[in-house]
Amino acid sequence: MQDGVEIDELDRAIVAALQLNGRAPWSLIARLVGASESTVVRRAAVLGDSGLLRVIGVVDVLRCGIGVPVLSRFRCRPGSTYEVAAAIAARPEARFVAVVSGSADCVAEFVVPTHAAIGRVMVADVPGDGHVTESETHAVIRTFVSNHDWNPGVLDPQATAELRDAAEMPFEDRFREGTPERLDELELAIVEALGRDGRMSYKALAQAVGSSESTAKRRVESLVRRGCLRFRTLAEPDVLGFAVEFMLWLEVEPGLLEQAGQQLAGHPSTRYLSATTGRFNLAGQVALRHYGDLFRYLTDDVGALPGLRAADVTLQLTTLKRAWVPTPAARTEIPPP
Repeated sequence: MQDGVEIDELDRAIVAALQLNGRAPWSLIARLVGASESTVVRRAAVLGDSGLLRVIGVVDVLRCGIGVPVLSRFRCRPGSTYEVAAAIAARPEARFVAVVSGSADCVAEFVVPTHAAIGRVMVADVPGDGHVTESETHAVIRTFVSNHDWNPGVLDPQATAELRDAAEMPFEDRFREGTPERLDELELAIVEALGRDGRMSYKALAQAVGSSESTAKRRVESLVRRGCLRFRTLAEPDVLGFAVEFMLWLEVEPGLLEQAGQQLAGHPSTRYLSATTGRFNLAGQVALRHYGDLFRYLTDDVGALPGLRAADVTLQLTTLKRAWVPTPAARTEIPPP
């Protein structure tokens, strides 16, 4: 049960299809999940109305020279963690915020204009009204895999291949280096509109940005091709049958960082993984189906990484923000400390 909505296998299949291809036609999704198109549209609408499903367009900030992502860990005064997390989530720079357990109380991802701006957020203007007792920040310097690329493994390989070209290189590998793209006014308007509704039709998009339908379609295709725009399906992992989500913080020998990153990025449970500066030089987000899987994951999968020096896990208790969008948990009453 999710916020009063009963989730069944068909719902999970629909969400999984959108995770693989956020703009896939309803007719294609219906065929692959074995239901009528009207049923698929209706089920998706119920999930959307309940806040459990949303597709948005997201811009790659590094690729477009818009900002620099940084991951931050916070320790808070006893009883203040949810207050601090809510204050961080209210910041426009915060793209991801979660209350966690372990060596940190709260983790967040900020997107700041430049590396120099980290000081303003983390030193001069720390959120939380004095309740933060300790913090550390890790600048993202290389992304191995992002949430857009995650395959939850709900659909069979044939359906997955139809929704996403299985032979295609990972998105981040294709655009790891190169001069940042610069978006013009029309492109900025397009990504802003798609950031509100990633499944908006080209006709509706053209009306929203003041262009022709053919121009809107051509510009979207160009943005995707150039690595500037991706479509992100926002759904909590438990909707897809994953009971445990956590942040993984690793210290790896620098000479083996690329090898370790590629190995971990290829694991089916890895939703996000990046190389970072700071005490931990590899940071990831992982989802597992059962809490009992955690021990074997740490011993067999993390333990087998080359050059591993140290590993830390912070379990996500409540996630308040993903891809700048408040989650269903953030829209309900914050639980008391």
